[in-house]
Amino acid sequence: MMRTRSLIALGLIVATSSALAANGIDVKRGEDSLVYGSCVPSLVVENKSSETIDYLQVDLVVALSDGRQQTVELMSAYREGVLFPIAPGETATLKQHLDTSRALGVGCADVKVRSVARTICEAAGKACNSSVSIQP
Repeated sequence: MMRTRSLIALGLIVATSSALAANGIDVKRGEDSLVYGSCVPSLVVENKSSETIDYLQVDLVVALSDGRQQTVELMSAYREGVLFPIAPGETATLKQHLDTSRALGVGCADVKVRSVARTICEAAGKACNSSVSIQP
């Protein structure tokens, strides 16, 4: 009887942990592309939350092989323009908009380290309620 209760309790803990892990916004490294000789990083967003994301921006700091660091803004849309909402269960790509930000000016092999400096997540006109997990 005691073993049965222990197994039930363990099952509830595992189920609760899995549910909590699935209720957020997961951001992972996307494919880098080369545009006119300059590396353009991207991130892929998976919205596992129950809210629609209106806007998501991740400021990525990249360390280059020559020792310089540069911040790259990866966005779901132009902030001042038309938004591209990310509904629950959908995925989207965060991109660098080269017409509004400076290109890295190096090839992708020269990008050595990536880290997150800032995240902006908006839903329904305010900050997202869901947690944002980022693996740059």
